[in-house]
Order: sequence, then C-alpha cells, then structure tokens
Amino acid sequence: MGGANHSSFKGFILMGISDYPQLEMILFVAILFSYMLTLVGNLTIILVSRLDARLHTPMYFFLSNLSSLDLAFTTSSVPQMLLNLWGPDKTISYDGCITQLYVFLWLGATECILLVVMAFDRYVAVCRPLHYMIIMNPRLCWQLAAIAWLGGLGNSLIQSTFTLQLPLCGRREVDNFLCEVPALIKLACGDTSLNEAVLNGVCAFFTAVPLSIILVSYGYIAQAVLKIHSAEGRRKAFNTCGSHLIVVFLFYGSAIYAYLLPAKSSSQDRGKFISLFYSVVTPMVNPLIYTLRNKEVKRALRKLLRKGREEQ
Repeated sequence: MGGANHSSFKGFILMGISDYPQLEMILFVAILFSYMLTLVGNLTIILVSRLDARLHTPMYFFLSNLSSLDLAFTTSSVPQMLLNLWGPDKTISYDGCITQLYVFLWLGATECILLVVMAFDRYVAVCRPLHYMIIMNPRLCWQLAAIAWLGGLGNSLIQSTFTLQLPLCGRREVDNFLCEVPALIKLACGDTSLNEAVLNGVCAFFTAVPLSIILVSYGYIAQAVLKIHSAEGRRKAFNTCGSHLIVVFLFYGSAIYAYLLPAKSSSQDRGKFISLFYSVVTPMVNPLIYTLRNKEVKRALRKLLRKGREEQ
C-alpha cells in the first residue's frame, strides 16, 4: 500500500469473526461443506457440458464459463478463509492479500458482464429462435466470453491499483474474511473520499448498466414467451430463464449491498457476512439452481453415471 515498506511489512490480519471465537469452528465446517459442494457442482456442469454432445450449445458454453468463474472466484478466497478460521493465526501475507484483491475483483466484475451475455443468449433463443444458431455462432460466443473476462480484468487493474495507493500508517487489521476494496479503504489513515467516489462510480457502472440491460432483455423475453401457444414451450422457456434470473438477483443483490453502500457508514458485521455470501454461498447455489431446474442437464448427468457404471 502507499508508503508501506513491503520488505518489513508482515502482511495483514484478517479479523473475520475473531470477536466470537466460539463460532469459528461452526463457520469453518459450514464453509468447508459449501466449498466441497461448489467444487463438485461446478466441475459436474463443466464435465457434463463437455462430454454430452447435445449440450454443445451457446447456453452451455456460457454456463461452463460461469462454472469455471465460480470455481476460481471461490478458490481465490475460501482456502485462506479456512486456514484463518482453523487456528489462532489470522495473518495473510502482503502479496497474498494483494493477489486476492486483484483476482477477487477481476472475477466479480467478469461475472457481472457474463450474466449480461447469458441474458443476451436467452433473448436471442426466445425472441429470434429461427436465427439463434446463426446469430450465436461459435465465433461470437468466444468473442462475448473474451469481452467478459477482459472487461473484468480491466476493472480489477483500475480499482485495485487505485486502492493500493492509500496510506496505511502501519495498520494491519482487516475487519473482514478476505482482502477486498471496502475493507481496505476502511484501513486507510488518509482521506479516502476520492477512493470511495471511484469505488461507487465503477460499481454503479458495473451493476446498474448490466442489471438494466438484463431487465430490459427479460421484458422482451416475457412478451415473447406469453405469445408461445403451447404450455410446454412456455414452461421450458420460463424454466431456463427463471434459473438465470435467480442467479442474477442473488449475485447483484449482494454485490450492490457490499459495494454501493458508503464504505465508512455501512454495518461492518453485515458487510462481512454479505462478502461471505457472494464468495461462498452464490458459487455453491449457481450449479444447484441450473441443474435442479434443467431437464437436459439432469438427463446428461444420468447418462454419464449410467455409462460410468457400465464401464465398471
């Protein structure tokens, strides 16, 4: 951070819930269980999407991207979180904290953009079904995925680098489970009003703009679905779109709460648990939402398991 002598700086202390040590083991078990579910759920979606030829469609290409993103997103923070909850040592090295900051921001912003891309895919599928495979050709799919990943990286480089300029004056205690911008702004001893303004501006852009596009596209999708004559067709369209909408509201709801409320004035305990929610819970429930509501994924999974049993 600005003015810190990195060779002598011993890193940060992630406070987490050190005020309530009796809860640490309960939280450790809950987060470990969630992390295992996240790994299994997201790896299953990636595997099934690759191995089943019927799932080689734009929708599952983007869903695999989301699963890869969720795996990286949760892995960037959870192992360190578990380490800090397990014993009395709550430290994270300076380099570890900075890496976590960059990666977490990169993947979070990428998910914002990727959810817009997935809404566009659903819009074309429902509103332009006859031209779907022509519009959503492999080249465009790869380009849209690249825009999401590179756009997220650009956001991370700007926000993280700007946050790292803040003077710390020897402060090391991060009142959170992980190194992220609002917690590090609170740690600064100088004037943080410019940082807060930039944070709010960038976050407003990365939440308001994508969310508006998603909601507008779903307005068109709803109109198109209501014109479908068969009840089965309507139900299928609502199911796939409903899964995406649930994920959108879970992700954007927690991100808006964590990043768009004033960094100094929002309740820190609630902020900590919101961070926990979108770093642990959301990546875990995304695959559950998509698989439990999706007949194609369930059918592909059963086929894969049956094939596995036959080979034994």
